[in-house]
Amino acid sequence: MPQQQQPMQMSSKERTLFQGLVRHYETKQYKKGLKAAEQILRKHPTHGDTQAMKALIFNAQGKEEEAFELCKVALKNSMKSHVCWHVYGLLWKSIKNYEEAIKAYRFALKLEPDSQQILRDLALLQVQVRDYQSYIQSRRAILQSKSTLRQNNSASRQNWTALAVAQHLAGDLYDAERTLTTFEETLRSTPAKTDNEHYEAVLYKNTIIAETGETERALDHLEAVFKNLLDRTAAMELRAQYLLQLDQKQEAEEAYRALLDRNSEYRAYYEGLRKAMAIDEGDTESLNALYDEYGKKNPRGDTPRRVPLDFLHGEDFQAAADQYLQRMLHKGVPSTFANIKALYSDSVKREAIQNLAHSYVSATYTPLANGDAKKQVDGEEKAENEISSFDVSALYFLAQHYNYHLSRDLAKAMEFVDRGIDARPEDVNFHMTKARIWKHRGNLQKASEIMEKARSLDERDRYINSKAAKYQLRNNENIAACENMGKFTKKDTVGGPVGDLIDMQCMWYVYEDGEAYSRQGKLGMALKRFTSVKEIFEIWEEDQCDFHAFSMRKGQIRAYVDMMKWEDNLREHPFFSRAAISAVRIYLRLFDDPTLADESAYGGMNGDLKGMSSSERKKAKRKAKQEQEKREQAEAEKTDARKTARASADDEPKKEDKDPTGAKLVATAEPLVESMKFLTPLLEFSPKNINAQQVGFEVFIRRRKHLLALRCLLAARAIDPSLPFIHEQTIRLRHYLKSLNEPLSPQVSAVFNAEFSSLSPPDVDLLKLNSEYMVKNNESAACVQASLKVRQLLDSKTADENQKDVIRTLALPSVSLEDAIRGRDLLREWKAVSRYQEDYLAAAHQRWPEATTFSGRQDHS
Repeated sequence: MPQQQQPMQMSSKERTLFQGLVRHYETKQYKKGLKAAEQILRKHPTHGDTQAMKALIFNAQGKEEEAFELCKVALKNSMKSHVCWHVYGLLWKSIKNYEEAIKAYRFALKLEPDSQQILRDLALLQVQVRDYQSYIQSRRAILQSKSTLRQNNSASRQNWTALAVAQHLAGDLYDAERTLTTFEETLRSTPAKTDNEHYEAVLYKNTIIAETGETERALDHLEAVFKNLLDRTAAMELRAQYLLQLDQKQEAEEAYRALLDRNSEYRAYYEGLRKAMAIDEGDTESLNALYDEYGKKNPRGDTPRRVPLDFLHGEDFQAAADQYLQRMLHKGVPSTFANIKALYSDSVKREAIQNLAHSYVSATYTPLANGDAKKQVDGEEKAENEISSFDVSALYFLAQHYNYHLSRDLAKAMEFVDRGIDARPEDVNFHMTKARIWKHRGNLQKASEIMEKARSLDERDRYINSKAAKYQLRNNENIAACENMGKFTKKDTVGGPVGDLIDMQCMWYVYEDGEAYSRQGKLGMALKRFTSVKEIFEIWEEDQCDFHAFSMRKGQIRAYVDMMKWEDNLREHPFFSRAAISAVRIYLRLFDDPTLADESAYGGMNGDLKGMSSSERKKAKRKAKQEQEKREQAEAEKTDARKTARASADDEPKKEDKDPTGAKLVATAEPLVESMKFLTPLLEFSPKNINAQQVGFEVFIRRRKHLLALRCLLAARAIDPSLPFIHEQTIRLRHYLKSLNEPLSPQVSAVFNAEFSSLSPPDVDLLKLNSEYMVKNNESAACVQASLKVRQLLDSKTADENQKDVIRTLALPSVSLEDAIRGRDLLREWKAVSRYQEDYLAAAHQRWPEATTFSGRQDHS
């Protein structure tokens, strides 16, 4: 909140009114604040500070334009008022223009150098934009101010610690340590043993010493303060790490054993103990003895029994796996398969586990100490025709086993899951697994129905409810999914269940909803959802502002530093990458075929516009527009009613969604420019994402950014040069360069000669190169499809043959369902002859009879 300036010309009554105005703003009593501002402005119509405060209230009410206009008027009237400049900075901050906000704060500081509030606001924005050197200067200025020197220890510690954190983030480790030490020396009395903020700062200082590389000094410091530290686990972990790094094996062993006594399930402790005991990774006997020791100490523990399965082999593995599986299946642990599927990368272990599981179902196994599970149910003798819980668990395990991609046999998976359902018809887990099996068969309709049945067995379970909604979205049932999710959302939220899910940042739903709309050709709604995902990440980024001060005040320094490092890589998150890539692909489609924008807006209601005549198209658009206006009017009336019902005098306004269907997003005149809003952070923060590099190439080649396209291609090749799209894009780039009307500039040409000529020489015969690639990879459907796309580009006369060859890829032994879907999409992209498209769908349906995407049971996929 900006500091108050009480102009000399104001009377005491008006100064009191101004103080009340500030107070009303801080307590969000905006109507009262505006009333006070009007009273002052009636007597002093050009009073800049009052105008600035009124602008702040306007901004808080959502009137951004009016706020900026009024603040500019205030600045004209009081150019030398630090309050006006401070408010101007706050307005820029509210719209996330941090650079302009910092400029305004700096000007305000020139007018009022001793203002603590402005200094703090400036410092918080500097750390927000990662301007650490300026942040250090601001923090030092706050620390050296007179008001800070008069603060008590708790308040003073915040400023000292903040300066140390600034130096740490800037990489000045010794300065950060010195700052913390200086503060410790200023303390007049020993902090209480319960002073969490102090001992957190001490532990933070220890981690800084360790980062300097002086491990021995870090250990000495830790030993000196160890007994007073409140976060005992963190202190013990650091001590064990230091001892191990200093090669003090005996002490390190004792330290890790002490940690395992506290938590015997944490794998990192076992790894540390192994290194401390100098046990080689290949010494399976010693390793097994170590884990066996802790298995006996912790009869209920999982880790000491599960980890040996990673390094044991042969008969030792067989015995350990048998013991582990029987133990877990006797308990009926549903996650047993999830715990051991990581072993399936080893085919020998995979086969051994499969044989063991079959022996449990066929009763040919040797029961272990738990007793014969075939004869007992919960400790009592079972009837002859009754199936034990052990048998049920074994059936569930085998159903998951055969559904897993490394051991997939969907017929067997269905057999075991049906046996499980016959034995336990009300068991949700069996129905969920059956739905997954149908999904892998390609029958999304059936999968959705089975998952919905599983949901109905336990309607209070949010997890199964979410699973059912997800499967409905995969089957393009957006409305049904929304209804399911609405069972666990607020009833009166603006925007309904989806609005609440967006507010709650339920990213998986928003993303899947967008993908479903994209498959249906409703590109506006798809972009709307992907934009919502992007905005969630922007909110996370903005939320840092709250923690810059909060973490210092609460003394949570190490957690704060970890948060800052996590935020620096925020957009590496898979959900951002997926949403961004999908959004960019939609913009690419809109650039290549602008009529898709019309189909997105009207096609869903009036059929396929491409199949209509000009007059029919106009009629369909007119009718769709009328229907859209009616819906928007009805929605506006509902929104107004909700506002009237919920509004109070000083409620904070909620932003209205002026484009609920994404019509404006899809109607953009520059789709490639819009795509950069997603692509730029994607390439900057996820450079190892090969799909990001793929769509980056597609955008840049269309924007004629030759070097940027080359950079994406080279980055993709560095990640995995064997992928088919890299062959396609390499030839496309060379073909594009050959077809340029004007030669490249000498500088650009030099880069291409240095970086690209070795991959694709300028004089290479592209058709011959492509043919050689096709012959070399003729058993891979994906590679053949890439070659056909290239041939279609280089020689349009081969179009008919290319379409036939796409159909022929379905006969390849290695072709997968995903390959077949890509082939179908390729024929659609080429606008292939309808006869060929029908032949393709018929052949694909014959090979995958359950796949709804080829049978007509699902319109889009």
